[in-house]
Amino acid sequence: MFLFKLVARLDCWVLMLAGVAVSCGQVVLPDSEVATTPSISRPQPTKATIDSAYYIVQPGDTLYSIGFRSGHGYQVLAAWNGIKPPYKILVGQTLKMFDSGPEKPTVVKPSNDPGSLVRAPVKKRNSSQKKSIVSNDKKKLLKLHWQWPITGKVLKNFSQSGRKGIDISGRLGQSVKATETGKVVYSGTGLIGYGNLLIVKHNEMYMSAYANNSLLLVEEGEYVEKGQKIAELGKSASGQAALHFEIRKNGNPVNPLEYLPKN
Repeated sequence: MFLFKLVARLDCWVLMLAGVAVSCGQVVLPDSEVATTPSISRPQPTKATIDSAYYIVQPGDTLYSIGFRSGHGYQVLAAWNGIKPPYKILVGQTLKMFDSGPEKPTVVKPSNDPGSLVRAPVKKRNSSQKKSIVSNDKKKLLKLHWQWPITGKVLKNFSQSGRKGIDISGRLGQSVKATETGKVVYSGTGLIGYGNLLIVKHNEMYMSAYANNSLLLVEEGEYVEKGQKIAELGKSASGQAALHFEIRKNGNPVNPLEYLPKN
């Protein structure tokens, strides 16, 4: 046994003299001779963002939440993508985030004269139709009587929040109430920066949004009454108990202080 160990030790010395690093009888190759497996770089798939020309629908998305996040509004996105009520979208569906322009008029070739081209007339909305639509919108607006979602002090006004709603102070667990009657079109945490978020659609023009909640009490598709408790207040990104509240008109943020009753 002693002779075996001595021979092993002599082998180590011989290897060391030859310039090979050894340790405990195991040969360790110098760094220049160590074989390394080359790393294979694989292209990572790029995920469409809300600022891209096209957006791929993700789990939890609704047309309302995409329209809210992008600022286009669900109606505009529906028009751009030919989506009709009730505005159902599917995971993996690709949405255009731009206006591709009006459809070109159809070109018709009469059978008796193949060489001539006739353009089909494009229907135009007359002024009386426009007036009736405007008057209908005004009637809908007359039915909205906004109320404050919580009682508290305005911490950030419309300008201070980057023209995206207002922040209202409160206490943890405070009841958050629907500012008007409507249908819940979004309930979840899928919009970055809003925490637990509720979006309520009041009519074809107006929606309200309630962010930074600790608990959501209603689900998508539910109808809520004005003044109904829909959530409990949580903390904002700054750690303070505060509700971020928005009113959107045709998808665009408007100043809630111009709609809420004066205290």
